Amino acid sequence: MQIFGMEKMSLVDYDENICCTLFTAGCNFRCGFCHNGPLVVDTKNLSPLDTNQILDYISSRKNLLDAVCVSGGEPTLFNDLPDFIKKIKELGLKVKLDTNGTNPNMIKLLHQKGLVDFFAMDIKSDLDGYGKIIGVENFDTNNVKASVEYLISNCKNYEFRTTLIKEFHTPQVMENIGKWIKGANKYRLQKFKETDGCIEHGLTKIEEDIAKKYVDILRPYVINTDLRGY
Repeated sequence: MQIFGMEKMSLVDYDENICCTLFTAGCNFRCGFCHNGPLVVDTKNLSPLDTNQILDYISSRKNLLDAVCVSGGEPTLFNDLPDFIKKIKELGLKVKLDTNGTNPNMIKLLHQKGLVDFFAMDIKSDLDGYGKIIGVENFDTNNVKASVEYLISNCKNYEFRTTLIKEFHTPQVMENIGKWIKGANKYRLQKFKETDGCIEHGLTKIEEDIAKKYVDILRPYVINTDLRGY
């Protein structure tokens, strides 16, 4: 398992937990609004961190940390992810996983083995708009749908989240998403912030008043829908 970035302490990546956030490199999506662009499109020029040193650091701070968040890129692309997470769990810390949901078998494995305490899955768009927003032509949404279904049906601690982009997210799109993930535990609508690391520049955030209207659209489907970052 190769880690290419580490935020030693975060108060925002795992609600109500102090965590260390680790970043894998490589992703099967090309979302223009992704703020970790170098971890997605420029991986050949990156050098991995020393995994043993990372684990040593986490071990030395385990009395100060509550959890480790494994993010990316897309962590579920790596077959040795369970083995790596197991080493973190052996230190007595909780684990949160950020995922795009394209590997439902990995999500199921991690859940059934009790290796992940909280799943955060991105919902990029409604099903009809997925390929456009992720930059993958003719994208097959079956794996994403399977991950949504598994989390809703089998997991207690998870959330879905969507970064709101004016060019992609209309009231009808949000209504369609609500119908798709109806009955989910938690849904967070996130404010887009353009950074130097974004894959594409020039995309537009959705203003708070519009975002609040989207919350109203979604709450009949997911009661626990709120804004994040506004």
